[in-house]
Amino acid sequence: MSNEGVNTRRRVLVGASLVVGGVGSVAALTPFVSSWNPSAKAKAAGAPVKADVSKLEPGQQMIVEWRGKPVWIVRRSAEALAHLATLDDSLADPASVKSKQPSYVPSTAARALRDEYIVMIGICTHLGCSPTYRPEVAPVDLGEDWNGGFYCPCHGSTFDLSGRVFKSKPAPTNLEIPPHFYESDSVILIGEDGGNA
Repeated sequence: MSNEGVNTRRRVLVGASLVVGGVGSVAALTPFVSSWNPSAKAKAAGAPVKADVSKLEPGQQMIVEWRGKPVWIVRRSAEALAHLATLDDSLADPASVKSKQPSYVPSTAARALRDEYIVMIGICTHLGCSPTYRPEVAPVDLGEDWNGGFYCPCHGSTFDLSGRVFKSKPAPTNLEIPPHFYESDSVILIGEDGGNA
């Protein structure tokens, strides 16, 4: 065999060895690298979730799950927002002083980073039931003064469209607002503060 044939054979064997070694290295490293990613259990335990609100119409609610809890996002109309400012006298904690919410979320009637959208955990602060969204005005079962909000069927607590509890109800505080921020005009990232804290 000539030197050229030996060199060609050597190059083929070296190349094949490198390819096999490279594939083996990737195969060995894949489980190691993937172990850096949070598991499904870790994600469920607190990884942030995204909510695209681009198709949410005024008056509509969407629900996403974060840490095993329902997170409600409601798009409020201008009329609903105007009505919120008139409710202070009928609320237990209108300025959300005793309520659980991030410090960067204003304690105004809207309780929101953007007034149009309210983001809150859909669990009653009384005994952990999940209230229902009742956007209708003056339904028979809630009375003619009802202008939309949330009703807990377990023990009768009622909340306005900002999740603020009405006076003389079993729930001790307003509905909780989770950490969140707007990743874009239409995407909310729930579970992180985006540097706002």
